Amino acid sequence: MLLEMKGIAVNYGKINAIRDISIQVPEGKIVTIIGGNGAGKTTTLRAMSGMVPITKGEITFEGKRIDGLPASKVVAHGIAHVPEGRRIFPQMTVEENLRTGAFLRRDKDAVENDLEDVFKRFERLRERRTQRAQTMSGGEQQMLAIGRALMSAPRLLLMDEPSMGLAPVIVEEIAVIVEEINAQGLSVVLVEQNAELALELADYAYVLETGNCAMEGPAHELHDNETVRAAYLGI
Repeated sequence: MLLEMKGIAVNYGKINAIRDISIQVPEGKIVTIIGGNGAGKTTTLRAMSGMVPITKGEITFEGKRIDGLPASKVVAHGIAHVPEGRRIFPQMTVEENLRTGAFLRRDKDAVENDLEDVFKRFERLRERRTQRAQTMSGGEQQMLAIGRALMSAPRLLLMDEPSMGLAPVIVEEIAVIVEEINAQGLSVVLVEQNAELALELADYAYVLETGNCAMEGPAHELHDNETVRAAYLGI
């Protein structure tokens, strides 16, 4: 198993954000986490990437414990996080943003090759490589956030609401990007408010409700589950 969370709990002060959640991410697969607002989806991703400390349980990546490590060390292990709201550096250029993703790397030639790969994948970023990030559209900024994460050469990519606030045509483009990235061997954990999209993309899915895992299973089975369809797909 590439990543495994066992019995994870996270508290924000006296508030239990997530309670006793266990998630497995097989190598080469797309795993999605869906649920309503406040269910604990973003907190779960932040726990995976070391952005918030856990209060119970353990997290292993490639068989090694990573809970308790700072986020920079988690990145060094091979986990990259595309945060909700993109969180790019607005005053920096596109290329400068991308290079921050490779900050911990020392393989300069490989970094240059990966930069070229990002520009091949996202031609609009190549066209705007000297442009300040804040001047780009929401869709372009999302591509930049994904490209920045890929520059760390991750084994696992965590994506938090990549379709949020984007036009439908751009959402479709982002979905294709996720599929292409996964097809090249990169494992993905996808948090999405758009449950229909998430279940179409994923191999396996977890449904969170108020900090607990209410349901899990193959994504296609949950897509056809009457409870899931009524609660999250609007059907």
